[in-house]
Amino acid sequence: MLRKRTDAVPELPVGARLTVPVMAATGGSGRTTVARLLAAGLASSGSTVVLDLGPRLSSPWPALLDEQKTGGLAALPPDQPLTRSAVQQACVVQHGRAVGGPNAGGAVWHLLSDGQEWHTRPLNLPEDPAAWYQLAAIGGWQAVVADTIHPLAHDLLAARCAGKIGRTRGWYDLPFAVPVLCAAATAQGMRCLQQAVMVLHAEGLPLRRTVVALVATGDGRLPVAVRAGAAMLASRTAAVVQVPHDPHVHAHSLAATRLRSCTRQAGAQLAGAVLTAAHTAWGRPLPGAPHPAPVAPVRLPAPAVAIAAALEASAPPRAPAP
Repeated sequence: MLRKRTDAVPELPVGARLTVPVMAATGGSGRTTVARLLAAGLASSGSTVVLDLGPRLSSPWPALLDEQKTGGLAALPPDQPLTRSAVQQACVVQHGRAVGGPNAGGAVWHLLSDGQEWHTRPLNLPEDPAAWYQLAAIGGWQAVVADTIHPLAHDLLAARCAGKIGRTRGWYDLPFAVPVLCAAATAQGMRCLQQAVMVLHAEGLPLRRTVVALVATGDGRLPVAVRAGAAMLASRTAAVVQVPHDPHVHAHSLAATRLRSCTRQAGAQLAGAVLTAAHTAWGRPLPGAPHPAPVAPVRLPAPAVAIAAALEASAPPRAPAP
């Protein structure tokens, strides 16, 4: 098996907030697919949101906003403090049963993305993970899945050379964060993943609360290099989960409503691995989330600028080290 055994998916305490940044070393690693499966899996444990950090014209998520006409991030009021109801009303509601199968119990999860028309001016989204954490805190979700866009190994190296923290470390430092590293289940994908893990280790980031998702690009047995690499990573990380190839995903992207049972099972395994890693690091049940400081009212012309200014005004406290 390419994964460690995980417990059944438990419920999150009402006051908890689990942060799950989905990251990769390169593009084409299946981050968005993994984020969607994680959201459906975690939705059975507590209120869940996917934060889309990608630019509108390069992200597949905005297409889901078109169905419900919520407006997304651009709909948040630019001239008043953000409220829980305003943040949640800007989201698209997705049903967990479409991905989670019969065991999903009808759970739902939210998506917050840029829902503007393609020709509108791009939003100036904040890069600081603390800003997105603040937004999730205002929304009141218990599980926060962030679909990131930065190449993590390059980000760590660039941050070191510039003497900065960087986005990757910023996500690791958030309260109760369990990052998920994605890679294509190919020889090249495994090489990129192993290099990324080497950089994470060199930077002293906690691999023991890092989950690896290997996303298959086709049916059949995985290459020898992938199986060998997965066996090595299983002893260094929290878990290694294989996400099988699913033609429905490739044909319909995020709009796919029919998924193979093995794909739905992989989503449950990912959610279970993340929760197990969190409980191993911080105990069970998961402690209550810190409360970010209140944000003062702001009045700025552009919605995205207002969001960034309001959220970055208050950085959350760091999570206790496991």
